[in-house]
Amino acid sequence: MKRKFPPAVSILVAMVLGIIIGYMIFNQFPDKKSAAQIAGYISIISDVFLRLIKMLIGPLVFSTLVVGIAHMGDASSVGRVFIKSLGWFITASLVSLVLGLVLANLLQPGHNLGLPLPDIGSSANLATAKFTLKDFVGHTVPKSFAEAMANNEILQIVVFSMFFGVALASLGEKAKTLVNAIDELAHAMLKITGYVMKLAPVAVLAAMAATVAVNGLEILLKFAVFMGDFYIGLFILWALLIFAGFVVLGPRIYRLLVLIKEAFMLSFATASSEAAYPKILDALDRFGVKRKISSFVMPMGYSFNLDGSMMYCTFAALFIAQAYSVELSLGTQITMLLILMLTSKGMAGVPRASLVVIAATLNQFNIPEAGLLLILGVDTFLDMGRSATNAIGNSIATAVVAKWEGELLPPDQAEEYALELDAALPAAPA
Repeated sequence: MKRKFPPAVSILVAMVLGIIIGYMIFNQFPDKKSAAQIAGYISIISDVFLRLIKMLIGPLVFSTLVVGIAHMGDASSVGRVFIKSLGWFITASLVSLVLGLVLANLLQPGHNLGLPLPDIGSSANLATAKFTLKDFVGHTVPKSFAEAMANNEILQIVVFSMFFGVALASLGEKAKTLVNAIDELAHAMLKITGYVMKLAPVAVLAAMAATVAVNGLEILLKFAVFMGDFYIGLFILWALLIFAGFVVLGPRIYRLLVLIKEAFMLSFATASSEAAYPKILDALDRFGVKRKISSFVMPMGYSFNLDGSMMYCTFAALFIAQAYSVELSLGTQITMLLILMLTSKGMAGVPRASLVVIAATLNQFNIPEAGLLLILGVDTFLDMGRSATNAIGNSIATAVVAKWEGELLPPDQAEEYALELDAALPAAPA
């Protein structure tokens, strides 16, 4: 029998090939305009892949979440899972923000930068006026379910799905036919997801090639200290998240990490947390997390549990303050942290959300917004680490909530279920 090539290895090989191809283009076309034009054509593949993923996210979240809530049985069960999930998300957010603040103070990445600073009056042209807590809360509740689906507003879809799922659960047998129909929709969406995921290695290659073709690898040397310090912070955050998972899950946490490695690499290479969503759902199924928990906690996590992005907010804000020699007292930094704790919850659905949150924060503390121009060139490389961290954080959070709820299958049953899932996959061509 022909040995199947592991998907994670395919993605790793694609990343390496993408870097090589991108660097060749960067060297062959020194004119950045020409390189960007070529990169634009290459990125068509990765853009199509991400558009296909976005096409799936809305129906997938709606169908799996509604069925999951309907199977919970009552509103009290939904409320209990919601409170436990939110408690974990808030704690993880606080830890991430504090870690970014502490590391920025200890490592001082903005001091003695050795790079020309953008003019203090320059603007990063990021729309921050509407990025307030009031607007976020108002934006949470959809005006129209169709509009929420059309715009891929995950948080709004979650809100509607919660009401819909609770209503179906309260109807009992009357809603059985509708629940079964939505369950069939969920299975159909997962089948389509399987088809789309076959494009993942090619999309990863294109994404890496396009990024390196425009920026080259030399830019990484210019920002080696800043990027190195940030990735040190991410490694520490990963360790803290894994340790927290170990406290609840025990040694099984390592099995979860093995299962999510493909989702981790996919989110890293594409710099998109959404790209990994279907893969994380599948990994959690194989780990033994019951779908009624994963379909509820995961969409919430994508709205409230962006650990990597939140650590970046405090780290980057203090980096810019240090670069412009803006002194911030401990009290001011704590105030900044608390503001970010609230405003960062509005990240979901906002393009380049981390930068928008940081820009809004800089304005409040009289730190030059021009400092964002310093890091715009390497933001894609930083976004890779942020997205991968978000994937780890949401995977562990979902498994932990499932354990707390008694909805995590024992290892032997989870293994049997994983074999059933493998048996249901289409056979590889001879």
